[in-house]
Amino acid sequence: MQSFQRQVARTTGRSLPLANRNAGSTISRRCISQQTGQGARDRAAVGPFTWRAGALFTVTGVGLYFYFESEKAKVQERKRQETMTKSVGKPNIGGPFNLITQDGKPFSSDELLGKWSLIYFGFTNCPDICPEMLDSLSEVTVKTDQLLGKEFIQPVFISCDPARDTVAQVKRYVSEFHPRMIGLTGPFEAVKQACKAYRVYFSTPPDAKPTEDYLVDHSIFFYLMDSDGQFVDAFGKNSTSPEITAKVMDHVEKWKAAGRSV
Repeated sequence: MQSFQRQVARTTGRSLPLANRNAGSTISRRCISQQTGQGARDRAAVGPFTWRAGALFTVTGVGLYFYFESEKAKVQERKRQETMTKSVGKPNIGGPFNLITQDGKPFSSDELLGKWSLIYFGFTNCPDICPEMLDSLSEVTVKTDQLLGKEFIQPVFISCDPARDTVAQVKRYVSEFHPRMIGLTGPFEAVKQACKAYRVYFSTPPDAKPTEDYLVDHSIFFYLMDSDGQFVDAFGKNSTSPEITAKVMDHVEKWKAAGRSV
Protein backbone atom coordinates (compact mmCIF):
# COMPACT_ATOMS: atom_id res chain seq x y z
CA MET A 1 0.00 0.00 0.00
CA GLN A 2 2.84 2.36 0.86
CA SER A 3 4.60 1.57 -2.45
CA PHE A 4 1.36 2.45 -4.25
CA GLN A 5 1.28 5.81 -2.42
CA ARG A 6 4.89 6.50 -3.35
CA GLN A 7 4.09 5.66 -6.98
CA VAL A 8 1.18 8.09 -6.95
CA ALA A 9 3.37 10.73 -5.37
CA ARG A 10 6.05 10.32 -8.02
CA THR A 11 3.49 10.51 -10.82
CA THR A 12 1.46 13.42 -9.55
CA GLY A 13 3.94 15.05 -7.30
CA ARG A 14 1.44 14.74 -4.49
CA SER A 15 0.91 12.23 -1.72
CA LEU A 16 -2.42 10.60 -0.99
CA PRO A 17 -4.53 12.17 1.64
CA LEU A 18 -4.34 10.74 5.15
CA ALA A 19 -7.93 9.54 4.90
CA ASN A 20 -7.12 7.40 1.89
CA ARG A 21 -4.14 5.87 3.69
CA ASN A 22 -6.29 5.05 6.68
CA ALA A 23 -8.90 3.45 4.43
CA GLY A 24 -6.22 1.21 2.93
CA SER A 25 -5.11 0.08 6.36
CA THR A 26 -8.69 -0.67 7.31
CA ILE A 27 -9.16 -2.80 4.20
CA SER A 28 -5.98 -4.74 4.98
CA ARG A 29 -7.08 -5.44 8.53
CA ARG A 30 -10.52 -6.49 7.29
CA CYS A 31 -8.99 -9.00 4.84
CA ILE A 32 -6.81 -10.49 7.56
CA SER A 33 -9.80 -10.71 9.89
CA GLN A 34 -11.85 -12.45 7.19
CA GLN A 35 -9.05 -14.94 6.59
CA THR A 36 -8.77 -15.66 10.33
CA GLY A 37 -12.53 -16.18 10.66
CA GLN A 38 -12.56 -18.52 7.68
CA GLY A 39 -9.79 -20.63 9.28
CA ALA A 40 -11.76 -20.90 12.53
CA ARG A 41 -14.85 -22.01 10.62
CA ASP A 42 -12.78 -24.62 8.77
CA ARG A 43 -11.41 -25.97 12.07
CA ALA A 44 -14.92 -26.06 13.56
CA ALA A 45 -16.15 -28.05 10.57
CA VAL A 46 -13.40 -30.64 11.08
CA GLY A 47 -14.07 -30.90 14.84
CA PRO A 48 -11.73 -31.35 17.80
CA PHE A 49 -10.04 -34.48 16.34
CA THR A 50 -6.81 -35.02 18.26
CA TRP A 51 -4.40 -37.91 18.60
CA ARG A 52 -6.13 -38.82 21.89
CA ALA A 53 -9.50 -39.04 20.20
CA GLY A 54 -7.95 -41.16 17.45
CA ALA A 55 -6.41 -43.53 19.98
CA LEU A 56 -9.71 -43.84 21.86
CA PHE A 57 -11.54 -44.56 18.62
CA THR A 58 -9.01 -47.27 17.71
CA VAL A 59 -9.12 -48.94 21.13
CA THR A 60 -12.94 -48.92 21.12
CA GLY A 61 -13.03 -50.42 17.65
CA VAL A 62 -10.60 -53.20 18.60
CA GLY A 63 -12.59 -53.95 21.77
CA LEU A 64 -15.86 -54.20 19.87
CA TYR A 65 -14.24 -56.50 17.31
CA PHE A 66 -13.01 -58.94 19.94
CA TYR A 67 -16.34 -58.78 21.81
CA PHE A 68 -18.35 -59.70 18.73
CA GLU A 69 -15.84 -62.41 17.82
CA SER A 70 -16.19 -63.85 21.34
CA GLU A 71 -19.99 -63.82 21.15
CA LYS A 72 -19.84 -65.43 17.72
CA ALA A 73 -17.62 -68.22 19.10
CA LYS A 74 -20.05 -68.81 21.98
CA VAL A 75 -22.99 -69.13 19.60
CA GLN A 76 -21.06 -71.57 17.42
CA GLU A 77 -20.10 -73.66 20.48
CA ARG A 78 -23.73 -73.81 21.66
CA LYS A 79 -24.79 -74.97 18.20
CA ARG A 80 -22.04 -77.60 18.20
CA GLN A 81 -23.13 -78.92 21.60
CA GLU A 82 -26.77 -79.04 20.49
CA THR A 83 -25.78 -80.92 17.36
CA MET A 84 -23.74 -83.41 19.37
CA THR A 85 -26.60 -83.94 21.80
CA LYS A 86 -29.06 -84.55 18.98
CA SER A 87 -26.75 -86.90 17.11
CA VAL A 88 -25.39 -88.83 20.07
CA GLY A 89 -28.38 -88.83 22.44
CA LYS A 90 -28.39 -90.70 25.76
CA PRO A 91 -26.09 -93.65 26.37
CA ASN A 92 -27.67 -97.02 25.66
CA ILE A 93 -27.77 -98.16 29.29
CA GLY A 94 -30.39 -100.48 30.70
CA GLY A 95 -32.30 -103.44 29.39
CA PRO A 96 -34.10 -106.64 30.31
CA PHE A 97 -32.85 -108.98 33.02
CA ASN A 98 -34.24 -111.83 35.11
CA LEU A 99 -32.74 -112.43 38.54
CA ILE A 100 -33.73 -113.60 42.06
CA THR A 101 -34.55 -111.38 45.04
CA GLN A 102 -33.18 -111.67 48.57
CA ASP A 103 -36.42 -113.50 49.37
CA GLY A 104 -35.80 -116.13 46.71
CA LYS A 105 -38.46 -114.82 44.31
CA PRO A 106 -38.00 -114.27 40.57
CA PHE A 107 -37.58 -110.61 39.63
CA SER A 108 -37.47 -109.07 36.16
CA SER A 109 -36.58 -105.59 34.95
CA ASP A 110 -40.25 -105.06 34.06
CA GLU A 111 -41.07 -104.85 37.77
CA LEU A 112 -39.17 -101.57 37.97
CA LEU A 113 -41.40 -99.89 35.40
CA GLY A 114 -43.69 -97.21 36.82
CA LYS A 115 -41.14 -96.03 39.39
CA TRP A 116 -37.78 -94.30 39.39
CA SER A 117 -34.87 -96.42 40.57
CA LEU A 118 -31.23 -96.20 41.60
CA ILE A 119 -29.34 -99.37 40.66
CA TYR A 120 -25.89 -100.36 41.93
CA PHE A 121 -23.77 -103.36 40.93
CA GLY A 122 -21.34 -104.72 43.52
CA PHE A 123 -20.59 -107.68 45.77
CA THR A 124 -21.25 -108.42 49.41
CA ASN A 125 -17.61 -109.14 50.29
CA CYS A 126 -16.48 -105.72 49.12
CA PRO A 127 -14.48 -104.21 52.01
CA ASP A 128 -15.23 -100.50 51.62
CA ILE A 129 -16.34 -99.02 48.30
CA CYS A 130 -19.61 -100.95 47.92
CA PRO A 131 -20.81 -100.15 51.46
CA GLU A 132 -19.97 -96.48 50.92
CA MET A 133 -21.84 -96.37 47.61
CA LEU A 134 -24.89 -98.11 49.09
CA ASP A 135 -24.87 -95.76 52.07
CA SER A 136 -24.89 -92.83 49.65
CA LEU A 137 -27.64 -94.43 47.58
CA SER A 138 -29.73 -94.91 50.72
CA GLU A 139 -29.23 -91.29 51.79
CA VAL A 140 -30.32 -90.03 48.37
CA THR A 141 -33.39 -92.26 48.52
CA VAL A 142 -34.42 -90.92 51.93
CA LYS A 143 -33.84 -87.28 51.03
CA THR A 144 -35.64 -87.53 47.69
CA ASP A 145 -38.63 -89.17 49.36
CA GLN A 146 -38.73 -86.31 51.85
CA LEU A 147 -38.53 -83.62 49.18
CA LEU A 148 -41.32 -85.18 47.12
CA GLY A 149 -43.43 -86.26 50.09
CA LYS A 150 -43.75 -89.82 48.86
CA GLU A 151 -41.81 -93.02 48.24
CA PHE A 152 -40.18 -92.12 44.98
CA ILE A 153 -36.84 -93.90 44.48
CA GLN A 154 -36.58 -97.68 44.43
CA PRO A 155 -33.05 -98.64 45.55
CA VAL A 156 -31.64 -101.81 43.94
CA PHE A 157 -28.47 -103.81 44.57
CA ILE A 158 -27.37 -106.35 41.95
CA SER A 159 -24.57 -108.77 42.81
CA CYS A 160 -21.81 -109.34 40.28
CA ASP A 161 -20.30 -112.14 42.39
CA PRO A 162 -22.95 -114.89 42.08
CA ALA A 163 -20.50 -117.61 43.16
CA ARG A 164 -20.51 -116.31 46.75
CA ASP A 165 -23.56 -114.04 46.86
CA THR A 166 -26.30 -116.51 47.57
CA VAL A 167 -29.88 -115.46 48.25
CA ALA A 168 -29.32 -115.72 52.01
CA GLN A 169 -26.06 -113.76 51.82
CA VAL A 170 -27.65 -110.98 49.77
CA LYS A 171 -30.54 -110.77 52.23
CA ARG A 172 -28.19 -110.29 55.18
CA TYR A 173 -26.22 -107.70 53.25
CA VAL A 174 -29.02 -105.43 52.01
CA SER A 175 -30.65 -105.42 55.45
CA GLU A 176 -27.83 -103.10 56.55
CA PHE A 177 -28.96 -100.37 54.18
CA HIS A 178 -32.28 -98.85 53.12
CA PRO A 179 -35.29 -100.97 54.22
CA ARG A 180 -36.81 -100.75 50.71
CA MET A 181 -33.67 -101.95 48.99
CA ILE A 182 -34.12 -104.89 46.65
CA GLY A 183 -31.14 -107.27 46.54
CA LEU A 184 -30.71 -109.39 43.41
CA THR A 185 -28.50 -112.34 42.51
CA GLY A 186 -28.78 -115.39 40.29
CA PRO A 187 -26.89 -117.76 38.01
CA PHE A 188 -23.68 -116.46 36.46
CA GLU A 189 -25.15 -116.10 32.95
CA ALA A 190 -28.17 -114.17 34.25
CA VAL A 191 -25.91 -111.81 36.22
CA LYS A 192 -23.66 -111.41 33.19
CA GLN A 193 -26.69 -110.46 31.07
CA ALA A 194 -27.77 -107.80 33.56
CA CYS A 195 -24.25 -106.36 33.72
CA LYS A 196 -24.06 -106.28 29.94
CA ALA A 197 -27.39 -104.46 29.68
CA TYR A 198 -26.12 -101.73 32.04
CA ARG A 199 -22.63 -101.59 30.53
CA VAL A 200 -21.11 -102.74 33.79
CA TYR A 201 -17.64 -104.22 33.70
CA PHE A 202 -16.86 -106.98 36.21
CA SER A 203 -14.15 -109.59 36.53
CA THR A 204 -13.76 -112.51 38.93
CA PRO A 205 -10.79 -114.90 39.13
CA PRO A 206 -11.06 -117.91 36.78
CA ASP A 207 -12.71 -120.94 38.41
CA ALA A 208 -13.41 -118.96 41.59
CA LYS A 209 -14.85 -121.08 44.42
CA PRO A 210 -17.46 -119.81 46.90
CA THR A 211 -15.14 -120.63 49.79
CA GLU A 212 -12.22 -118.63 48.39
CA ASP A 213 -11.34 -115.11 49.43
CA TYR A 214 -11.00 -112.81 46.42
CA LEU A 215 -11.98 -109.36 45.21
CA VAL A 216 -14.20 -108.57 42.24
CA ASP A 217 -13.09 -105.82 39.89
CA HIS A 218 -16.16 -103.93 38.68
CA SER A 219 -17.53 -100.57 37.55
CA ILE A 220 -18.30 -98.19 40.42
CA PHE A 221 -21.47 -96.33 39.49
CA PHE A 222 -25.11 -96.33 40.36
CA TYR A 223 -27.62 -95.57 37.70
CA LEU A 224 -30.72 -93.40 37.83
CA MET A 225 -33.51 -94.86 35.69
CA ASP A 226 -36.88 -93.21 35.07
CA SER A 227 -40.30 -94.83 35.35
CA ASP A 228 -40.13 -95.85 31.67
CA GLY A 229 -37.01 -97.85 32.39
CA GLN A 230 -34.85 -95.34 30.51
CA PHE A 231 -31.41 -94.24 31.63
CA VAL A 232 -31.30 -90.74 33.13
CA ASP A 233 -27.91 -90.29 34.82
CA ALA A 234 -24.97 -92.11 36.43
CA PHE A 235 -23.09 -91.21 39.61
CA GLY A 236 -19.59 -92.28 40.65
CA LYS A 237 -17.84 -92.49 43.98
CA ASN A 238 -16.69 -88.85 43.80
CA SER A 239 -20.28 -87.56 43.83
CA THR A 240 -21.61 -86.64 47.26
CA SER A 241 -25.13 -87.47 48.45
CA PRO A 242 -26.27 -83.80 48.39
CA GLU A 243 -24.91 -83.39 44.86
CA ILE A 244 -26.68 -86.52 43.66
CA THR A 245 -29.93 -85.51 45.36
CA ALA A 246 -29.80 -82.11 43.67
CA LYS A 247 -29.26 -83.71 40.26
CA VAL A 248 -32.07 -86.21 40.83
CA MET A 249 -34.46 -83.40 41.74
CA ASP A 250 -33.34 -81.42 38.70
CA HIS A 251 -34.18 -84.39 36.47
CA VAL A 252 -37.53 -84.74 38.22
CA GLU A 253 -38.35 -81.07 37.60
CA LYS A 254 -37.51 -81.46 33.92
CA TRP A 255 -39.70 -84.56 33.83
CA LYS A 256 -42.60 -82.63 35.34
CA ALA A 257 -42.02 -79.66 33.03
CA ALA A 258 -42.48 -82.06 30.12
CA GLY A 259 -45.95 -82.84 31.44
CA ARG A 260 -45.05 -86.15 33.07
CA SER A 261 -46.34 -87.08 36.52
CA VAL A 262 -44.24 -88.45 39.34
